[in-house]
Amino acid sequence: MSQHTDAEEELLPGTIRLVTEDEEIKLVPEPTGSPNDPLNWSPARKYWHAGLVLYITTFTAATSNDAGAGGEAMVKYLGISYGVQNTAAGVLFIAIGYWTLLGSPLTTLYGRRIMYLLCLIWCFIGSIWYANIKTKQDAIWNQLFVGASESCAEAVAQLSLSELFYQHQRGTVLGLYILATSIGTFLGPLVAGYISSTSWRWIGWTAAIVTGATFIVFYFGLEETVFDRTVLVGSNGSGHFYSGKSEKVADPDASRLPIELQSAPKVESKQNSLEAALEVRDRPKTYWEQIRLITPAHNLVGTGFKQYLVRLWETVKLFYFPAVMFAGLQWGAQDAWLSFYLTVEEDNWYEAPWYYTDAEVAIMNIPTLIGAFIGCVYGGWFSDIFVRWYAKRYRGGMSEAEDRLWLLLPSAFINPAGLMLFGITSAKGYSWPLPYVGLGFTGFGFGCAGDLGMAYLMDAYPEMVLEGMVGVAVINNSLACIFTFCVSTYQLFA
Repeated sequence: MSQHTDAEEELLPGTIRLVTEDEEIKLVPEPTGSPNDPLNWSPARKYWHAGLVLYITTFTAATSNDAGAGGEAMVKYLGISYGVQNTAAGVLFIAIGYWTLLGSPLTTLYGRRIMYLLCLIWCFIGSIWYANIKTKQDAIWNQLFVGASESCAEAVAQLSLSELFYQHQRGTVLGLYILATSIGTFLGPLVAGYISSTSWRWIGWTAAIVTGATFIVFYFGLEETVFDRTVLVGSNGSGHFYSGKSEKVADPDASRLPIELQSAPKVESKQNSLEAALEVRDRPKTYWEQIRLITPAHNLVGTGFKQYLVRLWETVKLFYFPAVMFAGLQWGAQDAWLSFYLTVEEDNWYEAPWYYTDAEVAIMNIPTLIGAFIGCVYGGWFSDIFVRWYAKRYRGGMSEAEDRLWLLLPSAFINPAGLMLFGITSAKGYSWPLPYVGLGFTGFGFGCAGDLGMAYLMDAYPEMVLEGMVGVAVINNSLACIFTFCVSTYQLFA
Protein backbone atom coordinates (compact mmCIF):
# COMPACT_ATOMS: atom_id res chain seq x y z
CA MET A 1 0.00 0.00 0.00
CA SER A 2 1.32 3.43 -0.95
CA GLN A 3 1.34 5.87 1.94
CA HIS A 4 1.67 9.66 1.76
CA THR A 5 2.16 12.18 4.52
CA ASP A 6 0.49 15.59 4.56
CA ALA A 7 3.85 17.15 3.64
CA GLU A 8 4.13 14.92 0.57
CA GLU A 9 0.58 15.87 -0.35
CA GLU A 10 1.65 19.52 -0.54
CA LEU A 11 4.83 18.76 -2.54
CA LEU A 12 3.67 16.18 -5.10
CA PRO A 13 1.49 17.58 -7.89
CA GLY A 14 -1.45 15.29 -8.51
CA THR A 15 -1.29 13.67 -5.06
CA ILE A 16 -4.11 14.87 -2.85
CA ARG A 17 -6.20 13.70 0.06
CA LEU A 18 -9.48 13.03 -1.71
CA VAL A 19 -11.25 11.27 1.16
CA THR A 20 -10.84 12.22 4.85
CA GLU A 21 -10.52 9.80 7.76
CA ASP A 22 -14.26 10.27 8.33
CA GLU A 23 -14.80 9.09 4.72
CA GLU A 24 -15.97 12.52 3.61
CA ILE A 25 -14.87 13.96 0.27
CA LYS A 26 -12.30 16.74 0.66
CA LEU A 27 -13.09 19.80 -1.45
CA VAL A 28 -10.27 20.69 -3.84
CA PRO A 29 -9.61 23.53 -4.56
CA GLU A 30 -10.16 24.92 -1.08
CA PRO A 31 -13.45 26.89 -1.07
CA THR A 32 -13.65 30.51 0.04
CA GLY A 33 -16.47 32.54 1.52
CA SER A 34 -16.49 35.01 -1.36
CA PRO A 35 -19.79 35.53 -3.23
CA ASN A 36 -17.70 36.05 -6.38
CA ASP A 37 -16.11 32.59 -6.20
CA PRO A 38 -17.69 30.52 -9.01
CA LEU A 39 -17.54 27.50 -6.70
CA ASN A 40 -20.04 29.32 -4.46
CA TRP A 41 -22.50 30.14 -7.22
CA SER A 42 -25.98 28.67 -6.92
CA PRO A 43 -26.55 25.35 -8.74
CA ALA A 44 -28.80 27.06 -11.31
CA ARG A 45 -26.15 29.68 -12.05
CA LYS A 46 -23.43 27.04 -12.33
CA TYR A 47 -25.46 24.80 -14.62
CA TRP A 48 -26.46 27.71 -16.85
CA HIS A 49 -22.84 28.74 -17.30
CA ALA A 50 -21.66 25.14 -17.78
CA GLY A 51 -24.48 24.63 -20.27
CA LEU A 52 -23.31 27.61 -22.33
CA VAL A 53 -19.73 26.30 -22.33
CA LEU A 54 -20.87 22.82 -23.38
CA TYR A 55 -23.13 24.35 -26.03
CA ILE A 56 -20.33 26.31 -27.68
CA THR A 57 -18.17 23.19 -27.52
CA THR A 58 -20.87 21.28 -29.42
CA PHE A 59 -21.56 24.09 -31.87
CA THR A 60 -17.95 24.81 -32.85
CA ALA A 61 -17.25 21.08 -33.17
CA ALA A 62 -20.24 20.84 -35.53
CA THR A 63 -19.20 23.79 -37.70
CA SER A 64 -15.65 22.42 -37.87
CA ASN A 65 -16.89 19.09 -39.22
CA ASP A 66 -19.72 20.11 -41.53
CA ALA A 67 -17.68 21.10 -44.60
CA GLY A 68 -17.55 17.52 -45.86
CA ALA A 69 -21.35 17.43 -46.21
CA GLY A 70 -21.01 19.70 -49.22
CA GLY A 71 -18.10 17.77 -50.66
CA GLU A 72 -19.94 15.94 -53.43
CA ALA A 73 -21.64 19.16 -54.56
CA MET A 74 -18.31 21.01 -54.70
CA VAL A 75 -16.88 18.29 -56.93
CA LYS A 76 -19.96 18.26 -59.17
CA TYR A 77 -20.65 21.99 -59.57
CA LEU A 78 -17.32 23.72 -58.86
CA GLY A 79 -14.77 21.08 -59.83
CA ILE A 80 -13.15 21.26 -56.39
CA SER A 81 -11.63 17.81 -55.85
CA TYR A 82 -11.62 15.77 -52.66
CA GLY A 83 -7.86 16.32 -52.52
CA VAL A 84 -8.42 20.06 -52.19
CA GLN A 85 -11.03 19.41 -49.51
CA ASN A 86 -8.55 17.24 -47.59
CA THR A 87 -6.07 20.13 -47.77
CA ALA A 88 -8.78 22.36 -46.29
CA ALA A 89 -9.19 19.85 -43.46
CA GLY A 90 -5.46 20.10 -42.75
CA VAL A 91 -5.69 23.90 -42.61
CA LEU A 92 -8.64 23.51 -40.23
CA PHE A 93 -6.59 21.43 -37.78
CA ILE A 94 -3.64 23.85 -37.91
CA ALA A 95 -5.97 26.78 -37.20
CA ILE A 96 -7.58 25.01 -34.24
CA GLY A 97 -4.30 24.10 -32.58
CA TYR A 98 -2.24 27.21 -33.14
CA TRP A 99 -4.95 29.80 -32.54
CA THR A 100 -5.52 28.01 -29.23
CA LEU A 101 -1.84 28.67 -28.49
CA LEU A 102 -1.84 32.28 -29.70
CA GLY A 103 -5.06 33.11 -27.88
CA SER A 104 -4.23 31.47 -24.55
CA PRO A 105 -2.37 34.47 -23.03
CA LEU A 106 -5.41 36.63 -23.81
CA THR A 107 -7.47 34.38 -21.55
CA THR A 108 -5.21 34.93 -18.55
CA LEU A 109 -4.59 38.62 -19.15
CA TYR A 110 -8.06 39.79 -20.20
CA GLY A 111 -10.53 37.17 -18.95
CA ARG A 112 -12.39 34.17 -20.38
CA ARG A 113 -15.27 36.00 -22.08
CA ILE A 114 -13.14 37.75 -24.67
CA MET A 115 -11.97 34.44 -26.19
CA TYR A 116 -15.48 33.04 -26.53
CA LEU A 117 -16.71 36.19 -28.27
CA LEU A 118 -13.69 36.41 -30.56
CA CYS A 119 -14.16 32.79 -31.61
CA LEU A 120 -17.80 33.44 -32.47
CA ILE A 121 -16.66 36.30 -34.72
CA TRP A 122 -14.21 33.95 -36.48
CA CYS A 123 -17.03 31.42 -36.89
CA PHE A 124 -19.29 34.03 -38.46
CA ILE A 125 -16.60 35.06 -40.97
CA GLY A 126 -15.73 31.45 -41.85
CA SER A 127 -19.37 30.45 -42.28
CA ILE A 128 -20.15 33.39 -44.59
CA TRP A 129 -17.05 32.58 -46.64
CA TYR A 130 -18.05 28.90 -46.89
CA ALA A 131 -21.49 29.89 -48.16
CA ASN A 132 -19.82 31.92 -50.93
CA ILE A 133 -17.16 29.44 -52.09
CA LYS A 134 -16.29 29.88 -55.77
CA THR A 135 -12.66 28.77 -56.09
CA LYS A 136 -10.25 26.22 -54.63
CA GLN A 137 -8.68 28.98 -52.55
CA ASP A 138 -12.07 29.79 -51.02
CA ALA A 139 -12.61 26.12 -50.15
CA ILE A 140 -9.29 26.00 -48.31
CA TRP A 141 -8.98 29.35 -46.56
CA ASN A 142 -12.47 29.65 -45.11
CA GLN A 143 -11.45 26.74 -42.90
CA LEU A 144 -8.74 28.92 -41.35
CA PHE A 145 -11.46 30.99 -39.67
CA VAL A 146 -13.71 28.02 -38.93
CA GLY A 147 -10.80 26.27 -37.23
CA ALA A 148 -9.87 29.36 -35.23
CA SER A 149 -13.45 29.49 -33.96
CA GLU A 150 -13.14 26.05 -32.35
CA SER A 151 -10.05 27.06 -30.36
CA CYS A 152 -12.22 28.30 -27.47
CA ALA A 153 -13.44 24.71 -27.01
CA GLU A 154 -9.90 23.30 -26.94
CA ALA A 155 -8.61 24.88 -23.72
CA VAL A 156 -10.74 27.76 -22.44
CA ALA A 157 -13.81 25.53 -22.11
CA GLN A 158 -11.99 23.08 -19.84
CA LEU A 159 -10.62 25.96 -17.78
CA SER A 160 -14.09 27.48 -17.37
CA LEU A 161 -15.55 24.13 -16.29
CA SER A 162 -12.69 23.52 -13.83
CA GLU A 163 -13.45 26.90 -12.22
CA LEU A 164 -17.06 25.85 -11.60
CA PHE A 165 -16.59 22.39 -10.10
CA TYR A 166 -14.37 20.59 -7.58
CA GLN A 167 -11.71 18.03 -8.42
CA HIS A 168 -13.77 15.01 -7.34
CA GLN A 169 -16.31 16.05 -10.01
CA ARG A 170 -13.68 16.46 -12.73
CA GLY A 171 -14.17 13.15 -14.51
CA THR A 172 -17.91 13.68 -14.84
CA VAL A 173 -17.45 17.26 -16.05
CA LEU A 174 -14.85 16.25 -18.62
CA GLY A 175 -17.10 13.37 -19.66
CA LEU A 176 -19.81 15.92 -20.44
CA TYR A 177 -17.24 18.02 -22.30
CA ILE A 178 -16.14 15.07 -24.45
CA LEU A 179 -19.79 14.14 -25.00
CA ALA A 180 -20.48 17.70 -26.18
CA THR A 181 -17.50 17.43 -28.53
CA SER A 182 -18.75 14.06 -29.78
CA ILE A 183 -22.27 15.35 -30.42
CA GLY A 184 -20.92 18.24 -32.47
CA THR A 185 -18.37 16.09 -34.28
CA PHE A 186 -20.79 13.33 -35.25
CA LEU A 187 -24.19 15.04 -35.44
CA GLY A 188 -22.85 18.19 -37.12
CA PRO A 189 -22.17 16.37 -40.41
CA LEU A 190 -25.54 14.61 -40.08
CA VAL A 191 -27.45 17.89 -39.82
CA ALA A 192 -25.28 19.45 -42.53
CA GLY A 193 -25.98 16.45 -44.76
CA TYR A 194 -29.70 17.08 -44.60
CA ILE A 195 -29.22 20.81 -45.18
CA SER A 196 -27.07 20.08 -48.25
CA SER A 197 -29.90 18.05 -49.80
CA THR A 198 -31.64 21.41 -50.34
CA SER A 199 -28.60 23.58 -51.03
CA TRP A 200 -25.06 22.91 -49.84
CA ARG A 201 -24.41 26.65 -49.51
CA TRP A 202 -27.03 26.80 -46.80
CA ILE A 203 -24.64 24.85 -44.58
CA GLY A 204 -22.66 28.08 -44.29
CA TRP A 205 -25.66 30.39 -44.12
CA THR A 206 -27.28 28.32 -41.37
CA ALA A 207 -24.06 28.33 -39.34
CA ALA A 208 -23.77 32.10 -39.75
CA ILE A 209 -27.34 32.70 -38.55
CA VAL A 210 -26.89 30.45 -35.51
CA THR A 211 -23.53 32.10 -34.76
CA GLY A 212 -25.13 35.55 -34.73
CA ALA A 213 -27.83 34.46 -32.30
CA THR A 214 -25.24 32.69 -30.14
CA PHE A 215 -23.09 35.83 -29.98
CA ILE A 216 -26.01 37.81 -28.52
CA VAL A 217 -26.75 35.10 -25.92
CA PHE A 218 -23.09 34.85 -24.91
CA TYR A 219 -22.56 38.59 -24.71
CA PHE A 220 -25.44 39.07 -22.27
CA GLY A 221 -25.63 35.62 -20.66
CA LEU A 222 -22.07 34.34 -20.18
CA GLU A 223 -20.51 35.55 -16.92
CA GLU A 224 -16.81 35.88 -16.23
CA THR A 225 -15.37 33.03 -14.12
CA VAL A 226 -11.99 34.58 -13.34
CA PHE A 227 -11.46 34.52 -9.58
CA ASP A 228 -8.12 34.94 -7.81
CA ARG A 229 -8.62 32.85 -4.70
CA THR A 230 -5.01 33.51 -3.57
CA VAL A 231 -6.19 36.89 -2.29
CA LEU A 232 -8.55 35.26 0.21
CA VAL A 233 -6.80 31.92 0.75
CA GLY A 234 -3.06 31.65 1.11
CA SER A 235 -2.80 28.39 -0.81
CA ASN A 236 -2.62 28.77 -4.57
CA GLY A 237 -5.86 27.63 -6.14
CA SER A 238 -6.08 29.99 -9.08
CA GLY A 239 -6.66 27.23 -11.57
CA HIS A 240 -3.76 28.21 -13.82
CA PHE A 241 0.04 28.08 -13.68
CA TYR A 242 0.78 31.79 -13.59
CA SER A 243 -0.51 33.03 -10.26
CA GLY A 244 1.79 36.01 -10.06
CA LYS A 245 2.28 35.24 -6.35
CA SER A 246 5.28 34.12 -4.36
CA GLU A 247 4.78 33.68 -0.64
CA LYS A 248 7.01 32.47 2.19
CA VAL A 249 5.12 31.24 5.23
CA ALA A 250 6.87 30.31 8.45
CA ASP A 251 3.95 28.31 9.80
CA PRO A 252 2.78 25.63 7.32
CA ASP A 253 -0.79 25.98 8.60
CA ALA A 254 -0.75 29.73 8.15
CA SER A 255 -1.10 29.38 4.39
CA ARG A 256 -4.63 28.07 4.92
CA LEU A 257 -5.75 31.08 6.94
CA PRO A 258 -7.49 34.15 5.51
CA ILE A 259 -5.08 36.97 4.83
CA GLU A 260 -6.68 39.07 7.58
CA LEU A 261 -5.57 36.48 10.19
CA GLN A 262 -2.11 36.04 8.69
CA SER A 263 -1.48 39.77 8.96
CA ALA A 264 -2.83 40.19 12.51
CA PRO A 265 0.58 40.93 14.13
CA LYS A 266 1.32 43.66 11.61
CA VAL A 267 0.90 47.38 12.09
CA GLU A 268 -2.77 48.27 12.60
CA SER A 269 -2.85 50.80 9.77
CA LYS A 270 -1.62 48.21 7.27
CA GLN A 271 -4.16 45.70 8.55
CA ASN A 272 -7.01 48.18 8.19
CA SER A 273 -5.85 49.07 4.70
CA LEU A 274 -5.73 45.41 3.68
CA GLU A 275 -9.14 44.69 5.17
CA ALA A 276 -10.62 47.66 3.33
CA ALA A 277 -9.10 46.48 0.04
CA LEU A 278 -10.44 42.97 0.57
CA GLU A 279 -13.87 44.30 1.44
CA VAL A 280 -14.01 46.23 -1.83
CA ARG A 281 -12.65 43.30 -3.81
CA ASP A 282 -14.97 40.79 -2.15
CA ARG A 283 -18.25 42.66 -2.51
CA PRO A 284 -20.68 40.89 -4.86
CA LYS A 285 -20.10 42.01 -8.44
CA THR A 286 -22.97 43.59 -10.29
CA TYR A 287 -24.40 42.00 -13.43
CA TRP A 288 -22.67 44.55 -15.65
CA GLU A 289 -19.33 43.90 -13.95
CA GLN A 290 -19.77 40.16 -14.53
CA ILE A 291 -20.32 40.60 -18.28
CA ARG A 292 -17.63 43.17 -18.97
CA LEU A 293 -15.92 42.52 -22.29
CA ILE A 294 -12.51 42.52 -20.62
CA THR A 295 -11.61 41.59 -17.04
CA PRO A 296 -7.94 42.62 -16.63
CA ALA A 297 -5.65 40.37 -14.62
CA HIS A 298 -4.68 41.79 -11.23
CA ASN A 299 -1.03 41.93 -12.35
CA LEU A 300 -1.62 43.39 -15.83
CA VAL A 301 0.97 46.03 -16.72
CA GLY A 302 -0.10 48.55 -19.34
CA THR A 303 -1.59 46.81 -22.37
CA GLY A 304 0.09 43.57 -21.34
CA PHE A 305 1.94 43.07 -24.65
CA LYS A 306 5.23 42.08 -23.01
CA GLN A 307 3.39 39.79 -20.60
CA TYR A 308 1.60 38.25 -23.58
CA LEU A 309 4.92 37.28 -25.18
CA VAL A 310 6.33 35.96 -21.90
CA ARG A 311 3.26 33.82 -21.22
CA LEU A 312 3.25 32.54 -24.78
CA TRP A 313 6.85 31.35 -24.44
CA GLU A 314 6.25 29.85 -21.00
CA THR A 315 3.25 27.94 -22.36
CA VAL A 316 5.35 26.48 -25.19
CA LYS A 317 7.94 25.24 -22.67
CA LEU A 318 5.23 23.25 -20.88
CA PHE A 319 4.68 21.09 -23.98
CA TYR A 320 7.54 18.89 -22.78
CA PHE A 321 5.81 17.94 -19.53
CA PRO A 322 5.14 14.18 -19.67
CA ALA A 323 1.46 14.53 -18.74
CA VAL A 324 0.94 17.16 -21.46
CA MET A 325 2.60 14.98 -24.08
CA PHE A 326 0.65 11.91 -22.96
CA ALA A 327 -2.74 13.65 -23.00
CA GLY A 328 -1.92 15.32 -26.31
CA LEU A 329 -1.01 12.00 -27.91
CA GLN A 330 -4.15 10.34 -26.53
CA TRP A 331 -6.48 13.04 -27.82
CA GLY A 332 -4.42 13.51 -30.98
CA ALA A 333 -4.79 9.83 -31.80
CA GLN A 334 -8.56 10.20 -31.63
CA ASP A 335 -8.46 13.14 -34.07
CA ALA A 336 -6.16 11.12 -36.33
CA TRP A 337 -8.57 8.17 -36.33
CA LEU A 338 -11.38 10.66 -37.02
CA SER A 339 -9.51 11.85 -40.12
CA PHE A 340 -9.00 8.24 -41.15
CA TYR A 341 -12.57 7.07 -41.13
CA LEU A 342 -14.06 10.35 -42.40
CA THR A 343 -11.66 10.25 -45.35
CA VAL A 344 -12.53 6.60 -46.02
CA GLU A 345 -16.24 7.46 -45.91
CA GLU A 346 -15.89 10.41 -48.29
CA ASP A 347 -13.60 8.63 -50.77
CA ASN A 348 -15.27 5.20 -50.82
CA TRP A 349 -18.87 5.11 -49.66
CA TYR A 350 -20.20 7.36 -52.44
CA GLU A 351 -19.15 4.68 -54.93
CA ALA A 352 -19.89 1.00 -55.55
CA PRO A 353 -21.14 -1.11 -53.87
CA TRP A 354 -22.89 1.41 -51.56
CA TYR A 355 -23.56 4.54 -53.69
CA TYR A 356 -24.31 6.58 -50.56
CA THR A 357 -25.62 10.14 -50.78
CA ASP A 358 -24.36 13.02 -48.58
CA ALA A 359 -27.23 12.38 -46.15
CA GLU A 360 -26.49 8.64 -45.96
CA VAL A 361 -22.79 9.23 -45.33
CA ALA A 362 -23.79 11.67 -42.58
CA ILE A 363 -25.95 8.95 -40.95
CA MET A 364 -22.77 6.87 -40.55
CA ASN A 365 -21.94 9.15 -37.62
CA ILE A 366 -24.81 7.71 -35.55
CA PRO A 367 -23.03 4.46 -34.51
CA THR A 368 -19.90 6.49 -33.74
CA LEU A 369 -21.92 8.81 -31.51
CA ILE A 370 -23.51 5.87 -29.68
CA GLY A 371 -20.05 4.45 -28.98
CA ALA A 372 -18.79 7.87 -27.88
CA PHE A 373 -21.69 8.25 -25.44
CA ILE A 374 -20.84 4.91 -23.79
CA GLY A 375 -17.17 5.91 -23.71
CA CYS A 376 -17.97 9.27 -22.07
CA VAL A 377 -20.02 7.61 -19.33
CA TYR A 378 -17.21 5.11 -18.74
CA GLY A 379 -14.34 7.63 -18.86
CA GLY A 380 -16.26 10.38 -17.04
CA TRP A 381 -18.89 9.47 -14.45
CA PHE A 382 -17.52 5.97 -13.81
CA SER A 383 -13.92 7.21 -13.55
CA ASP A 384 -14.88 9.55 -10.67
CA ILE A 385 -16.43 6.60 -8.82
CA PHE A 386 -13.38 4.45 -9.56
CA VAL A 387 -10.90 7.08 -8.33
CA ARG A 388 -12.76 7.56 -5.03
CA TRP A 389 -13.01 3.79 -4.51
CA TYR A 390 -9.32 3.29 -5.34
CA ALA A 391 -8.25 6.05 -2.94
CA LYS A 392 -10.26 4.56 -0.05
CA ARG A 393 -9.38 0.95 -0.84
CA TYR A 394 -5.64 1.21 -1.38
CA ARG A 395 -4.29 4.54 -0.07
CA GLY A 396 -6.27 5.51 2.99
CA GLY A 397 -8.04 8.34 1.17
CA MET A 398 -5.06 9.58 -0.85
CA SER A 399 -5.51 9.90 -4.62
CA GLU A 400 -2.90 10.07 -7.36
CA ALA A 401 -3.44 11.40 -10.87
CA GLU A 402 -2.33 8.11 -12.43
CA ASP A 403 -5.22 6.20 -10.83
CA ARG A 404 -7.49 7.02 -13.78
CA LEU A 405 -5.09 5.48 -16.29
CA TRP A 406 -6.10 1.94 -15.31
CA LEU A 407 -9.36 2.60 -17.13
CA LEU A 408 -7.56 3.04 -20.45
CA LEU A 409 -6.89 -0.70 -20.74
CA PRO A 410 -10.22 -1.63 -22.41
CA SER A 411 -9.83 1.22 -24.91
CA ALA A 412 -6.38 -0.08 -25.85
CA PHE A 413 -8.09 -3.13 -27.37
CA ILE A 414 -11.53 -1.85 -28.40
CA ASN A 415 -10.35 1.22 -30.32
CA PRO A 416 -7.86 -0.55 -32.65
CA ALA A 417 -10.36 -3.36 -33.17
CA GLY A 418 -12.93 -0.83 -34.36
CA LEU A 419 -10.49 0.84 -36.75
CA MET A 420 -9.42 -2.45 -38.29
CA LEU A 421 -12.99 -3.71 -38.55
CA PHE A 422 -14.15 -0.56 -40.34
CA GLY A 423 -11.12 -0.34 -42.62
CA ILE A 424 -11.10 -3.99 -43.69
CA THR A 425 -14.85 -4.25 -44.25
CA SER A 426 -14.87 -0.99 -46.23
CA ALA A 427 -12.00 -2.20 -48.42
CA LYS A 428 -13.78 -5.49 -49.12
CA GLY A 429 -17.15 -3.87 -49.80
CA TYR A 430 -19.07 -5.47 -46.93
CA SER A 431 -22.67 -4.54 -46.21
CA TRP A 432 -23.25 -1.83 -43.57
CA PRO A 433 -23.67 -3.83 -40.27
CA LEU A 434 -20.02 -4.81 -39.69
CA PRO A 435 -18.54 -1.43 -40.71
CA TYR A 436 -21.03 0.28 -38.41
CA VAL A 437 -19.98 -1.92 -35.49
CA GLY A 438 -16.40 -0.87 -36.18
CA LEU A 439 -17.45 2.78 -36.07
CA GLY A 440 -19.17 2.17 -32.72
CA PHE A 441 -15.98 0.69 -31.26
CA THR A 442 -13.98 3.65 -32.57
CA GLY A 443 -16.49 6.05 -31.03
CA PHE A 444 -16.02 4.35 -27.65
CA GLY A 445 -12.29 5.05 -27.84
CA PHE A 446 -12.97 8.66 -28.86
CA GLY A 447 -15.22 9.12 -25.84
CA CYS A 448 -13.10 7.58 -23.10
CA ALA A 449 -9.46 7.98 -24.21
CA GLY A 450 -9.62 11.76 -24.58
CA ASP A 451 -11.62 12.12 -21.36
CA LEU A 452 -9.23 10.04 -19.28
CA GLY A 453 -6.12 11.60 -20.83
CA MET A 454 -7.25 15.17 -20.10
CA ALA A 455 -8.56 14.30 -16.63
CA TYR A 456 -5.15 12.80 -15.84
CA LEU A 457 -3.44 16.01 -16.96
CA MET A 458 -5.76 18.21 -14.91
CA ASP A 459 -5.27 15.99 -11.85
CA ALA A 460 -1.48 15.92 -12.30
CA TYR A 461 -1.04 19.69 -12.72
CA PRO A 462 -4.13 21.43 -11.29
CA GLU A 463 -2.36 24.82 -11.30
CA MET A 464 -1.84 24.82 -15.09
CA VAL A 465 -5.17 23.72 -16.54
CA LEU A 466 -5.17 26.30 -19.34
CA GLU A 467 -1.52 25.90 -20.28
CA GLY A 468 -1.75 22.10 -20.21
CA MET A 469 -4.83 22.06 -22.42
CA VAL A 470 -3.14 24.41 -24.89
CA GLY A 471 -0.32 21.89 -25.19
CA VAL A 472 -2.84 19.12 -25.76
CA ALA A 473 -4.58 21.18 -28.46
CA VAL A 474 -1.36 21.92 -30.34
CA ILE A 475 -0.13 18.32 -30.19
CA ASN A 476 -3.41 16.66 -31.08
CA ASN A 477 -4.32 18.99 -33.95
CA SER A 478 -0.80 18.81 -35.39
CA LEU A 479 -1.10 15.02 -35.42
CA ALA A 480 -4.54 15.23 -37.02
CA CYS A 481 -3.23 17.57 -39.73
CA ILE A 482 -0.30 15.27 -40.53
CA PHE A 483 -2.54 12.22 -40.56
CA THR A 484 -5.04 13.91 -42.91
CA PHE A 485 -2.34 14.41 -45.55
CA CYS A 486 -0.86 10.96 -44.93
CA VAL A 487 -4.21 9.25 -45.51
CA SER A 488 -4.79 11.19 -48.72
CA THR A 489 -1.29 10.39 -50.02
CA TYR A 490 -1.62 6.71 -49.10
CA GLN A 491 -4.91 6.43 -50.97
CA LEU A 492 -3.34 7.92 -54.10
CA PHE A 493 -0.79 5.10 -54.23
CA ALA A 494 -2.94 2.31 -52.77
